[in-house]
Amino acid sequence: MSGGAARPGTTRGPGAPGIRTAVVGMGWAARNIWLPRLEQHPAFTTTAAVDPDAVVRASVRREHPDLTVMSTVDELSAADVDLAVVAVPNHLHSAVACDLLTRGIPVFLEKPVCLNAVEADELAAAERSGGAVLLAGSAARCRADVRALAELVPKLGTVRHVGLSWVRSRGVPSAGGWFTDQRTAGGGALVDLGWHLLDVLTALLGPVEVDQVVGVVSDDFLHDGAWRAVWRKDDPVAAGGDVEDTARAFLVTDRGTAVSLRASWASHEPRDVTAIRVEGSAGTAELRCTFGFSPNRDGGPVLTLVRDGEPERIDVRHEAIGVEYHHQLDELASSLADPAARGRAIAEARSTIGVIDRVYTSAGRARS
Repeated sequence: MSGGAARPGTTRGPGAPGIRTAVVGMGWAARNIWLPRLEQHPAFTTTAAVDPDAVVRASVRREHPDLTVMSTVDELSAADVDLAVVAVPNHLHSAVACDLLTRGIPVFLEKPVCLNAVEADELAAAERSGGAVLLAGSAARCRADVRALAELVPKLGTVRHVGLSWVRSRGVPSAGGWFTDQRTAGGGALVDLGWHLLDVLTALLGPVEVDQVVGVVSDDFLHDGAWRAVWRKDDPVAAGGDVEDTARAFLVTDRGTAVSLRASWASHEPRDVTAIRVEGSAGTAELRCTFGFSPNRDGGPVLTLVRDGEPERIDVRHEAIGVEYHHQLDELASSLADPAARGRAIAEARSTIGVIDRVYTSAGRARS
């Protein structure tokens, strides 16, 4: 496939079959986020599902009898698939994506895109050699409330500080499973929730270079099953793990902007709350909402602009929980045929994983 050419199915016309899509990895994200939304979206036609577990494959066949269910990505062909949505455990992201990209199959990769700089290099090489594009990005930037906040940023003057916080009340995912194992997850709440927050930072300010980083991590809730994310309906396993349930960091960008970040799977708060505050020389804007799917949330988002001591409530369109993933699919459909998309996901991933690595280093938490 040539560098910027659109693949078959990326341009829809009357009777077009849509972007033929395979979903790789049939875990919680694939079955609760991607498959339902791909099946509902008019630009996509889901054709295949891939998972190495025979029990999982049998379950997928029962739930989705029209899909071709496979045990390995080796069975996928660039002649039959226009896009692979990769939602495997974190430590497999790079290897699976590289395999597909090298064989000319475009990939949308769930976060984290990579776990270190070496994996970023491997993904870049695979994207070049196979001629297929790697797409990625957090759905959080596709939320209507985040976009409304981004529209206010130019009114704030010189941005001095950004506060990014996603704090769950009780929400340790897959406690005792791969999500809390350093070898398979690559990190805890910072890699999981923090990746979304750093992606939002890029959406608000554009690409930034970080000059200074200090961070701390903790695991006060990880080893008690009472703090697990019950709403995910994960298989019950013993609590525990060797990652953090909370990360706190303070960053300074090359523009002199201060950034505070907190990512917590669990806390003593009564509700799950995401708060994003942008302070500028001409005003402050703050969004309070709840990212993700937890039902333990307040009402709809609240966006406030404050200038000269006068608060102004900004109207924000209320959306159903999870609709941002539908919006993300809208963007994927156009990005798949956009030559400018090549290399973008890897550049952003390098920046994000670089910051995450430096937070862990500051916190004395070495990563393999």
